[in-house]
Amino acid sequence: MTEQHSSVSEGRTLVRQKWRQVAMVSALVILPCLWHRHIEAGDLGSHVYNAWLAQLIAKGQAPGLYVTTRWNNILFDLMLLHVGNWVGFAAAEKIVVSCCVLIFFWGVFGFIGVVTGRAPWLLTPCIAMLACGYSFNMGFMNYYLSIGLGSFCLALVWRDASRNWIPAMAIAVLVAAAHPVGLVWVGGVVAYLAIRPLLPGPLKLVVPLAIVLACRALRSYVNRSSTLVADFYTVVPFQASGADQLVLYGRRYYFLAWAAISFGMVCFVWDLLAQRQRPEYWKRLELPLELCLILFVAAAFAPENVRFSIHSAWVGLLVSRLTTISAIVGLCVMACLQARKWHFVGWAALAVIFFGFLFQDTGKLNRLEANAEALLSGVPIGTRVIPTIFAPPDSRIQFIVHIADRACVHRCFIYSNYEPSSNQFRVRVAKGGSWIVADSPEDVNDMQGGGYEIQKQDLPVKQLYQCDRGDWTKLCLRDLAAGESTGDYGLPPDG
Repeated sequence: MTEQHSSVSEGRTLVRQKWRQVAMVSALVILPCLWHRHIEAGDLGSHVYNAWLAQLIAKGQAPGLYVTTRWNNILFDLMLLHVGNWVGFAAAEKIVVSCCVLIFFWGVFGFIGVVTGRAPWLLTPCIAMLACGYSFNMGFMNYYLSIGLGSFCLALVWRDASRNWIPAMAIAVLVAAAHPVGLVWVGGVVAYLAIRPLLPGPLKLVVPLAIVLACRALRSYVNRSSTLVADFYTVVPFQASGADQLVLYGRRYYFLAWAAISFGMVCFVWDLLAQRQRPEYWKRLELPLELCLILFVAAAFAPENVRFSIHSAWVGLLVSRLTTISAIVGLCVMACLQARKWHFVGWAALAVIFFGFLFQDTGKLNRLEANAEALLSGVPIGTRVIPTIFAPPDSRIQFIVHIADRACVHRCFIYSNYEPSSNQFRVRVAKGGSWIVADSPEDVNDMQGGGYEIQKQDLPVKQLYQCDRGDWTKLCLRDLAAGESTGDYGLPPDG
């Protein structure tokens, strides 16, 4: 990539000249969206279910629920709803999620290419693993989409914002509609790029040091606040590097993630020893390393979960999401190294293992969902259901309870649906309540967690639960009675 051409023209040239590679890589990247009957990605089931509720609301068939106007956290849901109106939700899920994966992959690819000045083909296995990593498997689809679009936006403005500001602003609008964190990511980097050249020599470190102090001050404020409630945990370098994005369904992913970060360090040190005497080498690494430092500090001081008042729902897993961006910047550092074929061989071997694990584990989740569908297909239309479904304790992807959400589409209602009562999403419950869903975020959390006592006004309602400790994919369905707890039945998986 050269300075004489805009990022847009370079992207067009790349696609025109390398269209076979682009098509082949794209097909491989979306393969995890197609290899099972359903895409297993945590919150994705909730997105599909609430898109169906939005359909019912539009038809006047969901009393007590309404759709509010929002400017963020909606892009994926709108895409899913409109495509679902055309082709049905089963096909819409495959189409829209595949598009999101391609946006994320090629957005990150383009961003790394602009930062380093060359297309990062040797890092395609790494980008593919990140595209199917933690944020994707948790089903944080609006956040995931915002980071992919944000990467495209940054690729446009990194070197030649004056030429590309119109398409960049258009994409920034979509970033904001997807998730606010993506907009913060774009705005923060653009501001940093604008301020940094104004500071001579060592004074360039003033900006990252100021960010470090600001993050520390913010943590102190949150700890002292009488209204904010937050959970913090000590972030180790392994997590802050973004390698935790590879840790998904069990302990074996930890070993894989450690192998990835170790191999990356070998590549970096090898290159460092070979080129340490070249001034341009350090010049190329300066900015990516500074961004790595900033993101490390942000991950170290940010809360993992925060609640803005005792009556609001939790906003959770903030650091776990943030490390997606840390991984992107880490890949920028790796792409600054001299390209060597053994780099690609090593990353490709790790990717084969990663996707092999992923195929096996999402296959088990597909079996669990098939069992849910078999049980719920026979219930009367309009039946209320409370699922209490738990992931194995060594799994980092805990939100598998939403597998029941898709099984209820066109058939039953998830009484413990968390979105309407949280007031953080488009579909909401009216002040007078609704028989379709519980109207208290605390009750919803207790229902799913097994600590809710059934009240008379909740009846009739059924519980979908795991009933075989030896096989956590086996489910049973029973009627609940007043006074029973959602934790009285069910056998969470053994460790």
